[in-house]
Amino acid sequence: MFSPSPVRIGMLFDFPQGDDGRGFEAGLRRGIDEVAATGRLDRDLEFVGVAATGLPIGSEHAVVNGFRELEAAGCLAVVGPSISDNGLIIAPIADAAELVCLNYTGGDHTRGRYGFHYQVGSLEEEPVVLAQRLAARGLRRPAVVFDRSPVGRRYAECFEASLPGVGLELAGATSISPVTEEVTTVVGRLRSLEPDALVYLGLGVSSRAVALALAEARWTLPVVANSALLFGYLRPEWRDGWAGWEYADVVADDNERRRRLAAHGPAGPMDCAALDMGRLLAEALARADHLTRAGFRDALERVKRLPATCGYEGTTLTFGHYDHGALHGDYLVLRTWVEGRSVQVRD
Repeated sequence: MFSPSPVRIGMLFDFPQGDDGRGFEAGLRRGIDEVAATGRLDRDLEFVGVAATGLPIGSEHAVVNGFRELEAAGCLAVVGPSISDNGLIIAPIADAAELVCLNYTGGDHTRGRYGFHYQVGSLEEEPVVLAQRLAARGLRRPAVVFDRSPVGRRYAECFEASLPGVGLELAGATSISPVTEEVTTVVGRLRSLEPDALVYLGLGVSSRAVALALAEARWTLPVVANSALLFGYLRPEWRDGWAGWEYADVVADDNERRRRLAAHGPAGPMDCAALDMGRLLAEALARADHLTRAGFRDALERVKRLPATCGYEGTTLTFGHYDHGALHGDYLVLRTWVEGRSVQVRD
């Protein structure tokens, strides 16, 4: 009796994992098990993890070597990176290697012929959501502080482009280091512009410095931010500084799949995303006619309209030819941090 070899899936961790990636792997496995329960898988999937700290705190060299290591290990697909800066690095390398790379960044520029994208946020869509929210609150002259990085600049560019359509005027904008711990002078300069709201756009590390500078200056005004505030799930000591800030998230209280997940354990953004990505990988395996790199890519493109665990109820998971963004529908959710908890904005 012959047992088929398992399919190897790589996990490229481009940001330090507090648990060495065990929680993320468990989430992927939950999604795979869900598909396996339908009886459509004729073999298992096994995971190979590589820690390769990329930008902004690591290096291009590390993340490229991490991808190469997973390729050499015989992986049929790679999950990661999680940061758009690194997704931009890996996208052309994955295409050249003809190896499926399912990243979970915010940037649609990370997609390619072999580059698939599960959108944990969106550099292009979040700014529109934030601008529309400011307009709905009657705020008209926001100031912007953004990371001096490809992520921050793309966010800022898309935010500024969205302003005329909702009747907003940019009071001013300034960039900061994505790893800075001190922005007192920057905040003072923005305050002199007399904006009626502040917008933070970046990777998230510098948002802590912005919150501390606002508190030190005793400057209270409405603040909105991109999905960088997802850091609050990992860094509880940062949450109080963001009290009242509204930000773009990807989990909604009305999503029935997320409710079912929450009944058995954690159901934060990465728990939901990992579950969905595991399902996508397993659905591709179930559909694959030819277990090659090209065959696996083609099978992923045949995955259609799965109910998503992220986003509002009704969000779906769909890939297609030249359509390598997984989440379709209303997947960006406005939330705010209140007394240490992320609460969905209702109005």
